[in-house]
Amino acid sequence: MNQDRRDRLRDAAVTVLAEAGGRGLTHRAVDTAAAVPQGTAKNYFPTRDALLRAAAERCLEQYRAVAADLAGAGPGPADRTALAALIAGLLRDVAGPGRPRVLAYLELQTEAARRPWLAALLDPIGASDFAAYERLLRAAGLPAGPERARTLTLALHGALPHLLAGAPDTLAAAGLDDLEGFARGVLACACPEPPEEET
Repeated sequence: MNQDRRDRLRDAAVTVLAEAGGRGLTHRAVDTAAAVPQGTAKNYFPTRDALLRAAAERCLEQYRAVAADLAGAGPGPADRTALAALIAGLLRDVAGPGRPRVLAYLELQTEAARRPWLAALLDPIGASDFAAYERLLRAAGLPAGPERARTLTLALHGALPHLLAGAPDTLAAAGLDDLEGFARGVLACACPEPPEEET
């Protein structure tokens, strides 16, 4: 089969998930999004589960590309301020260019609650975040360990649906209307700054 067309269909499946949700993921919708003749997606991915698998695999590839870019950006943030800026940038990407990818991923997670095979396919994305944030904490010279990494990772994961929905009152209540401030606050909770010594 034509790999370029296959990738085009997988990208279209991610787009459909992001724009229409899991219920909107149909062969016809993917064909339309990919601008290919009707019936093309069904030739490549005969069932809806095959479409879900294709979208999940594409999300995993996209996630790994983002992670590789981050890893290739040097040794990592040098201090607390640099890490807060990096986190704010990642959150800004979620609400901007990365929005379709993250929306599709969250839709796939919902589907995975009823499909163990899909949960297993998505597992590397979620699981690797914990180790990644632990590495970032260490690079920034902050106290690191599984507990602190979990606190930071789960706080950031919990912010995603609110950023994607963009409801202003909720964003304000969560502090997500100021991403730099939110990032500093999350780091302060995960890794409190030592008290200043009295002179």
